[in-house]
Amino acid sequence: MGDDLNSAMTDVTLRVGDLAAEWDRTGLIPRDLLRELGAEGRLCAEVPAQYGGWGLGSTDSGAYTAHVGSLCSSLRSVMTSQGMAAWTIQRLGTAEQAAAHLPRLTGGELAAVGFSEPGAGSDLSAMTTTVRRDGDEVVVDGHKKWVTAAHYADLLVIVGRHEDGAVAVVVPADAPGVRIERIADPLGCRAAGHADVHLDGVRLPADSILGGHPLPPTLLVTTALAYGRMSVAWGCVGILRACLAAATAHAAGREQFGRPLAEHQLVAGHLADLYTAEQVASRVCEHASRCWDEGSPDQVVATVLAKHVSATQAARAAATAVQVLASAGSRDGHAVARAYRDTKLMEIIEGSNELCRLMLAQHALSAPGTP
Repeated sequence: MGDDLNSAMTDVTLRVGDLAAEWDRTGLIPRDLLRELGAEGRLCAEVPAQYGGWGLGSTDSGAYTAHVGSLCSSLRSVMTSQGMAAWTIQRLGTAEQAAAHLPRLTGGELAAVGFSEPGAGSDLSAMTTTVRRDGDEVVVDGHKKWVTAAHYADLLVIVGRHEDGAVAVVVPADAPGVRIERIADPLGCRAAGHADVHLDGVRLPADSILGGHPLPPTLLVTTALAYGRMSVAWGCVGILRACLAAATAHAAGREQFGRPLAEHQLVAGHLADLYTAEQVASRVCEHASRCWDEGSPDQVVATVLAKHVSATQAARAAATAVQVLASAGSRDGHAVARAYRDTKLMEIIEGSNELCRLMLAQHALSAPGTP
């Protein structure tokens, strides 16, 4: 995309400006701004041009996502949610469903995806949300928790049990029986619109089921989560870049004991660690995106690796950045203070650190040459 991508990054920088701290304090991004960004295709950049999107590959989309993540993790989280919804519709839906829904997501409407439940987090086999047929309709019952961007959403993509498998169903947020309960005062990404979604006898046309038939729960969830993991991974690269920029600027400009902080060896060591973390996360995300763009069989493990490495590096680096800035970075709304809270969520969502490590261990055990 080249110059167009650079122009898009410049534009979003101007749109966010210095507002991220205010959004974090108030817990809200203006809905009108989100709709404007959505109508310009900026919230789901990988949607094909035929549906109004930018048609970016994973590498260019990753660069854009990292940039947004460096500005505001809450906005990046909404973008991740929108992209996951679009990806799920594109991958699991029929051609008719894609034509019906994707232009809505590139035309200003907002979407969220519901996986987790009170008793089903990483173990989505324990999901209790049901989608059952009743004549020409389906009825959805269940409770989804911590659904990113649900507070803003016009459409909800809800994953539930159906017959002998699982399905994803598109639910209008204003449908009778849908109740969205915003989560008050989340630890991080405070303006991302996290909410619990209650579904009580929600009746929908039967063609609301993406693809029209059930799939194995693991396949359905893995397909939908893959996009989210890549987006979170690249978002963490953005957080790392913001922390590195803030820490180096502070260390170069503040003096202690007659010389800049950056010239004190222990502080310089922190800066080296921040730089290393940003480089490691960038390289692992670049590799994963190349796997996506090339259709490599290593795509699944590369995605899990990128998410795990980027999230853990970002969490450690955010703590380091706060240490370097000390009181200057410890006030509510400061970029590194936000990063400190936001990155802890990144170690939990779209596959916790523990789940990622289990998946990577399983891959290591199954790899050729393993004893």
